[in-house]
Amino acid sequence: MPQQESELFSGNDADTTALLTSQSETDSGHVRSYVTSKTDRQFKFEDRTTSDDVVYDIHTASGSHVVVKSGEIPVDVVGATTTNTECLMHLLKGNTGVGILALPVAYKNGGLWLSLGVVTLIGIICTHCMHILVLSGNELRKRTKSQHLDYASVMETAFKTRKDWLRNWSRFARRMVNIFLVTTQLGFCCTYTVFIAENVRQVVQYAAPILLDTKLYIVMVTAMLVPYSMVKSLKILAPFSAIANVLNLFGFILVFVNLWQDLPDTRTRPSVAKAGDIPLFFGQVLFAFEGIGLVLPLYKKMKEQDAFLGKAGVLNLGLTIVIALDNAVGFYGYLKYGNETKGSITLNLPNDQWLYLSVKLIFASSVFLTYGIQFYVPIEIIWHFVDKKRKIGSTSIPAYTEYFIRLFLVLLICGLSTLVPHLDLLIALIGACESSFIALILPAVIELITFDCSKTVYMKNGFIIILGLVGCVTGTYSSIVEIYKTF
Repeated sequence: MPQQESELFSGNDADTTALLTSQSETDSGHVRSYVTSKTDRQFKFEDRTTSDDVVYDIHTASGSHVVVKSGEIPVDVVGATTTNTECLMHLLKGNTGVGILALPVAYKNGGLWLSLGVVTLIGIICTHCMHILVLSGNELRKRTKSQHLDYASVMETAFKTRKDWLRNWSRFARRMVNIFLVTTQLGFCCTYTVFIAENVRQVVQYAAPILLDTKLYIVMVTAMLVPYSMVKSLKILAPFSAIANVLNLFGFILVFVNLWQDLPDTRTRPSVAKAGDIPLFFGQVLFAFEGIGLVLPLYKKMKEQDAFLGKAGVLNLGLTIVIALDNAVGFYGYLKYGNETKGSITLNLPNDQWLYLSVKLIFASSVFLTYGIQFYVPIEIIWHFVDKKRKIGSTSIPAYTEYFIRLFLVLLICGLSTLVPHLDLLIALIGACESSFIALILPAVIELITFDCSKTVYMKNGFIIILGLVGCVTGTYSSIVEIYKTF
């Protein structure tokens, strides 16, 4: 696919870089490149630290996305200011959300002991893919002398710095990643809407004898989300995310208080579930490990970057805690509720005790407050695309156009949520269809394109890609079949 020069790097300062000219094989099976005096291609990049615009990192379930906003926060946040502890907290926050609350139903679809092993294995593979992304990003930053590359930029630069025909696909690669990010975030917003509606419905049914369909609650939740989704300032949205984190902490404490009471014997639960439910299990587990896009900006913001990677680094420590939490919620949730396990563990909590009804409201409020941050990512990418086309065509767009786009997306999310008002199936579909690419397939592809890999690395990445593709196809098919049965 021939293309013109990509706009990945823009600005006034030009730097040149050379591609592979002399090589040596590393312990990881990569062939390290060294820069020579001859140049292969010229790249331009913007030095954001000297710009009037400032960088604002927003952390979402599909990662951390760098957005440029003028005058919203002090310029000194652009530098590396994150301590190891703060980085660990961000990493934990980005990997614990609605997905972890759905892991008991994933255990139900996988079986008690099989799920324990597979969740751990998938967590280890996802952690390895995060390492791949950081290492590839570091190599590509050296080649292009760039300060920072996000997920889409790493994919594009990996293709662009090739000497063969693959470089012609760099712009397509970037757009593909952005499409996955947009659709993933919109999918998360759908799960958020259904999650809020289901939990509020249970509370209302206990407080008053009102029996309404979940779809009506989705519509009412959407009506409340419309004005919230019109907020364009990250400065206004950021405090809501902080409040949501506090609510999550209290919510998880009360969830474990319930799960650890009156546990049955493990022999009462099947070790391995039916084979037909395994694809659903795969998608639901992957949904819970959707923080891979978070690692690049966190690594960039760290004061001690050497502490991020390594066997005892921040990344391994954070993901070890995440895997342990995921397994704890999934294992004890399924062990306690068995075949009665629902799409979120909050939906299994007692409906006749205000202590546990408050947990439903706590998580519903937390998810509602986080919706604005999740929604910010797709609207930012879409609006950037629209604005770019406007500039190329030299056409004028009314100032209120963005508000119409925001309203359209919220209504689209509402429509999709009412179409599939089943949290467990929605999570399985998004996890299989989207997360398999974001968390597994694309990082493996990036490593193969960035480095001249050994046969061992080719086999390893081939396994990851095949695992992702098989999980994507079977999980998506099984989810669609189960969704079709609900109509």
